[in-house]
Amino acid sequence: MSEEKRGILARRVLLPLFPLLCGIAALCIGRMGVTPADLGRSVVGHLTGGELPSGLIELTLWRVRLPRILLAMLTGAGLSASGCAFQSLFSNPLATPDTLGVASGASFGAALGILIGLPLIGVEGMAMLFGVAAVLLTSLAGSGRGGLSGVVLAGIMMGSLFNALVSLVKFTADTETQLPAITYWLMGSLGAANWPELAVGAPPILAGVAVLLLLRWRLNLLPLTDEEAKAAGVNIRLLRIATVIAATLCTASCVSMCGQVGWVGLLIPHICRMRFGSNHLRLLPASVFLGAGFLVIVDTAARTVTASEIPISILTAMAGAPFFIFLMRRSEGWQL
Repeated sequence: MSEEKRGILARRVLLPLFPLLCGIAALCIGRMGVTPADLGRSVVGHLTGGELPSGLIELTLWRVRLPRILLAMLTGAGLSASGCAFQSLFSNPLATPDTLGVASGASFGAALGILIGLPLIGVEGMAMLFGVAAVLLTSLAGSGRGGLSGVVLAGIMMGSLFNALVSLVKFTADTETQLPAITYWLMGSLGAANWPELAVGAPPILAGVAVLLLLRWRLNLLPLTDEEAKAAGVNIRLLRIATVIAATLCTASCVSMCGQVGWVGLLIPHICRMRFGSNHLRLLPASVFLGAGFLVIVDTAARTVTASEIPISILTAMAGAPFFIFLMRRSEGWQL
């Protein structure tokens, strides 16, 4: 089989199957083991009305693990798509979903919600609100003559501002109850996943990813200057705005549901770029599928490796840092 045919097979068959297979395996893995036979009997029983496994297995599969796996898929896909879009928008291989400060703003919103005693849905709403507000402030602050470089600098400053506000909230929080809750939330976890949360948080991620996928052939034009884009007949300003809005929706919703999950939006697009090239027709779908499966694997490890759950951002950093050391050595620096 030629190299081109292997690439087509990987993109069109293996990558779409990857998150599905990871999800099926994750349903069976955990402190309470579920055999593939039990999983198959449960699925067949629900489809045909036949006999089901024990009530405990049913509860574990469909009320505990499945919402968490779906959240991991959505978060991985959303962050990977956002990172891929921002790397193209800013022509910067180190751009991440938090380049415009959305994750820092969402973290402040969640910390503030915990401080004032809001329920979980209120904390997530505050995180979403402040994540979007951070991007709006970044856009206003960087809308001068600096162009995209000015926006990036404004995003860095806005991220620092909101990180300082998070520190202020932690300083004023009750050290017995609120401070541990804020700290653990900021470290990232999918443990609170449930069906009502998915019903609220999934639509913005799905909408953002769908918009980016529909625009993927145009994302190749994002690095062009205004004059070059105009000559090509593309409204580059509108394209940039649509890209920022879609990526912001994905990132803000992901952070609002499971806290800060670092490295996914930086790591996955680079892996896909090394394998499939920089054409977003191939790169963006590959990033979505690989990101979804990757985070399912990481979350499964987070909840099963030790007796107590490991914050997911720790594991993503442990995977991301060695990869970038390898990438730097392979690329002779950061010339990507």
